[in-house]
Amino acid sequence: MDIGQRQALLETLQARFEANMDRHQEIEWSAVQARLECQPEKLRVLAEMERTGGEPDVVFHDLENDAYLFVDCSAESPAGRRSLCYDRESLDARKENKPTGCAIDMAAAIGIEILTEQQYRALQERGCFDSKTSSWIQTPGAIRKLGGALFCDRRYDSVFVYHNGAQSYYAARGFRGALSIPRSVSR
Repeated sequence: MDIGQRQALLETLQARFEANMDRHQEIEWSAVQARLECQPEKLRVLAEMERTGGEPDVVFHDLENDAYLFVDCSAESPAGRRSLCYDRESLDARKENKPTGCAIDMAAAIGIEILTEQQYRALQERGCFDSKTSSWIQTPGAIRKLGGALFCDRRYDSVFVYHNGAQSYYAARGFRGALSIPRSVSR
């Protein structure tokens, strides 16, 4: 990422941050930007989140680990991350009509973690997301072992958690991710 791209991304992130102060009332942009400038590899990840339609924004401050958490805040599941089955095992199990990939692999390639149910519910307390789409969430091993996977959406002003076969995929289902920005460790 060159200096111009980096500056443009920081400006986009700052504008989104300032336009959505209800998501992070106790956080100062200058503190977030200082961490990002010390950790340029995180900017690459945020650029990819942005490119795939996630509209990342700071949503949480993990006080225990002193880390800011950027989360995909697009109104609907990120458009560049839809029509994916859950994981590599489910993708490999499909014999026909395979999607182009899977959520777990794409998240790893971007450098983010798929949201947990707890993170998804907490995000929904800060806005209205996935009212027309749905998003895969991290699935407990016991459910995944039996072939299932979990996803969430928001309907009727409520958050719902559902299950589906992990190999399923839909044009309106994608995934949301999170990126932790910890305090930089000086050496």
